[in-house]
Amino acid sequence: MKLTLYPAIDLKDGACVRLKRGEMDQATIYADDPGAQAAAWEAMGFAWVHVVDLNGAFAGKPVNAEAVRAILKAVKIPVQLGGGIRDLAGIEAWLNAGVTRVILGSAAAKNPAMVRDACAKFPDRIVVGIDARSGMVATEGWAETSTLAATELAARLEDAGISAIIYTDIARDGMLSGLNLAETTALAARLTVPVIASGGVADVADIIALKSASLTTQNLSGAIIGRALYDGRLNAAQALAAC
Repeated sequence: MKLTLYPAIDLKDGACVRLKRGEMDQATIYADDPGAQAAAWEAMGFAWVHVVDLNGAFAGKPVNAEAVRAILKAVKIPVQLGGGIRDLAGIEAWLNAGVTRVILGSAAAKNPAMVRDACAKFPDRIVVGIDARSGMVATEGWAETSTLAATELAARLEDAGISAIIYTDIARDGMLSGLNLAETTALAARLTVPVIASGGVADVADIIALKSASLTTQNLSGAIIGRALYDGRLNAAQALAAC
């Protein structure tokens, strides 16, 4: 299986930022024109753009809608969007606006019935984001850590009709410390839905290692890449070639 790389655009106050371990006060601003940044990722050859409304994740409702619309206008490649989308009306609004897939995080943990309803109403358009701190699901923009294990949440929703699970190790996110490949692979091996790795990609060696793991764990389907790409530590052409 060819891996898919998802360059990330995390939106805070209308700008493209990267956080460290999800801490909003640890934001580094990389670009103030999200549409132009998305167009740059497309020009480099990426097949998707991964967008998160960080303010929305904390607020529980979309906040950076204008920036998201600018991204949708700027690219022809599909966009997946998460952050603050908590109900069917919100999902439908963004799908109608041009988003290809909606990512449900806090809603998946707190309202799994809604996720099932969304999958039934919007087939192949719903992704579940499982953000884990020490193996436990974090919600509300990672501000809260639940008593629900990431593996348990994945198992609960595996048969819901979701397109994929994005598994993020919060401790590694934005830290350039390498993917938590062991946990991600272990999760993928237990599931039948595609799993996208997230958190910690540092360089092309991480992509090569993920590709190698995908040969034996076939539903390891890709990775979210962020700070390493912005910082130039990860060369886009090399990363795509490694897939």
